[in-house]
Amino acid sequence: MEPIEKKLFALQDAGYQAFQRKLMPTVPPEKVIGVRIPALRALAKELAGTAEAEAFLEQLPHRYYEEDNLHGFLLERVRDYDTALARVEAFLPWVDNWATCDTTSPKVFARHTDRLLEPVRRWIASDKTYTIRYGLGMLMRYYLDEGFRPEYLEWAGSVTSEEYYVRMMVAWFFATALAKQPDAAWPWVAEARLSPWVRAKAVQKALESRRITPQQKQELRALRKNFSEN
Repeated sequence: MEPIEKKLFALQDAGYQAFQRKLMPTVPPEKVIGVRIPALRALAKELAGTAEAEAFLEQLPHRYYEEDNLHGFLLERVRDYDTALARVEAFLPWVDNWATCDTTSPKVFARHTDRLLEPVRRWIASDKTYTIRYGLGMLMRYYLDEGFRPEYLEWAGSVTSEEYYVRMMVAWFFATALAKQPDAAWPWVAEARLSPWVRAKAVQKALESRRITPQQKQELRALRKNFSEN
């Protein structure tokens, strides 16, 4: 067994393993060791910058789900933008679940959002489920605040996929956009620009959000009532 695998198995929690196996339907059960996220982050902190970590980052694909998450947490700590981007691009084809996808976010990206925009658009245009989801996640994380442009809604709204984890991310994106950019996002749900399933999920997630005002929620409930009547 490789040294990092030994460290992961030493952190195994059998109860958490059973929970994770139910939570991650796209991951074969035998790939889940059962290591809690705080323990994985602590291990990433311990390994970051070591020769062992460098070798591990080159060993793709990994055998276990927790190795993939550890890989993502190590990428969080890469300080050079070009290196971080290259390593994310190498890693994305091997990502096979929503959790690894959503927790892989190099901190250096936040300082280079101007440069990140081109990869984000390329990821969204991919034909790989979790690459698309990753691009949408980055678009939601970094481009719905000060740097927002209405065309970003077009990018997300143009995604056509029957993959559940892509459609859910599109819905999540628009629910977040309703909270952060309500004037620009409202027509996307009010005018049925999205598919019925995505629109319904976006409204549902917005209604569940604490960031949506009571007035907005009232309008969303009225809109949802119209969905059911039409």
